[in-house]
Amino acid sequence: MSVKENLFKRIGKAIGRFFKKHWIDLTVLACVIPPIVLLFDYIYDKFRFAKKIKIFYDQFIVNQGYERLLEGLKNTALIAVVGLMIGIVIGTVIAVIRVIRPTNRVIKYAHNIVGAYVALFRGTPIVVQLLVGYFLLLPIMKVQMDPVAACITIFGLNSGAYISEIMRGGINSVDPGQLEAARAVGMPYSTSMLKIVVPQAIKNILPTLGNEFIALVKETAVVGYVGAVDITTTFQYLASNSYEYMVPYLVMAIIYMVIVAVIAALVKLMERMLAKSERRQ
Repeated sequence: MSVKENLFKRIGKAIGRFFKKHWIDLTVLACVIPPIVLLFDYIYDKFRFAKKIKIFYDQFIVNQGYERLLEGLKNTALIAVVGLMIGIVIGTVIAVIRVIRPTNRVIKYAHNIVGAYVALFRGTPIVVQLLVGYFLLLPIMKVQMDPVAACITIFGLNSGAYISEIMRGGINSVDPGQLEAARAVGMPYSTSMLKIVVPQAIKNILPTLGNEFIALVKETAVVGYVGAVDITTTFQYLASNSYEYMVPYLVMAIIYMVIVAVIAALVKLMERMLAKSERRQ
């Protein structure tokens, strides 16, 4: 038997095994795909999608609307990423304070302060925090701040309240013997928490942190209330300029879905890498 015949034989066997294993899935797809195609064809003709796509193309490509989208993508990424970093720092500090036993008056006051902080930011919508912070608190404090910088700050403060609860759960999931062993060899409490307990807690809460990052990305859709340019405001601008809303908003939804899917895939990849490192140990 020649090499070519052997290759074709192997390919045929592989295809046969695939069909034998997935014949139910293929049957379902064969039944589902034609109606979906017919539905999309009906919608395409009914709502004159060709004309709508042409209008969107003119606004997005010919009139260089993509430049505004690039700015919106940059601002969305900046607000979400830096806001998450600020939230991790604030949340870690709050979580460490809340797991300390209130043995004296100072710690009790600290517990009350961070408890009020968490209640405030978890008890009000992010859009309310954004409006109050930008249009009320900043003018009262006579602070001039760029809308994007203000959004980063407020999103970071908001994220810190949620991450503090996530981090507190992660710290409580770490074996108490880890902290006791670090204290037994003479390490200060703060050093023991930051170098021994907190890294293990972060490993435990990584999937939840990924969900918090996804939530931050989606919540950036409200930053247009204070004049910041993001993905949502970009497509609102394109839609209002063309008086055509269907295609811009569909494209906007697809972009958000792609971003979330990429973040979720990266979080899963990090989980697998951490799992491999644990197995090696």
